Amino acid sequence: MKKIIFLFVLTLFIKSLFASTSVITESYGYACLSEDRTKRQAEEMAINDAKRNAAEKVSTKIKSQTLVEDLKLKNDIVESFASSNVKVIEQEGNWDKEPPAIGDCYKVRIKAEVIPAFDKDKSIENLLINDPSAPLVVNIFTNKKVYKVNDTVKIYIQGNKPFYAKIFYKDSTGQILQILPNPYRSDYHFEGGVIYEVPSARDRFELKIEPPFGEDEIILYASTTELGKIDTESVGAIYKVKTTSKDDLSLSTRGISLKPKTDNTQPIEEFFEKSLKVNVR
Repeated sequence: MKKIIFLFVLTLFIKSLFASTSVITESYGYACLSEDRTKRQAEEMAINDAKRNAAEKVSTKIKSQTLVEDLKLKNDIVESFASSNVKVIEQEGNWDKEPPAIGDCYKVRIKAEVIPAFDKDKSIENLLINDPSAPLVVNIFTNKKVYKVNDTVKIYIQGNKPFYAKIFYKDSTGQILQILPNPYRSDYHFEGGVIYEVPSARDRFELKIEPPFGEDEIILYASTTELGKIDTESVGAIYKVKTTSKDDLSLSTRGISLKPKTDNTQPIEEFFEKSLKVNVR
């Protein structure tokens, strides 16, 4: 059995560092050039229009699909998406003609991430984990809260509905390793309501507490559709990510393919991110 040697201290604690549920979709915005509106202003208005349309579309979708029995919790979910923050992941726009003249219009298509304004003090995955009608949440936890040298780490994941997931390990030097999927476990689709173990018998590595030591992070990205591609290279039983930037990793993972639905509605896919911090004490 191959081992992966990670960076830990003699005794360490694992705690939740960050968790976020969101929705990724496409939308369009529109604005026209006028005597009191410059080209740049029109383009900004079109982008804001597209962001507003994305937020409204997602809010309507969440309101119609969420069947949470707890009325207060359901209202909290709906209100959180109604007052969401919209982040543009990709954008592509064009004018009726170039250069534009008064009366010409600018149309923009954006891929947007709609991030609800959940109370950060609440553990949303614990509140929603048993309800598949709620937005996607994935609970990630380990076999112990406290580890010592030579202990073996087991990671567990459970979603409230079917989902795709990738798990990364960022060590104290900044190196990022992809431990799921890996060369021996290419399938990364999971059923909702089931607890999965990483590494499992299918994997050919262990996560073992051995020196040198430092502060590390376990990172989970999950979605209701296949996640974006990451530039990696095979290193034994795992993959090494070619970037050391967590921001780049986060953006690449969000590069999901939005496929039209069978009812011709614009695609909406749910996304979830969570980090566990390896706390040194």
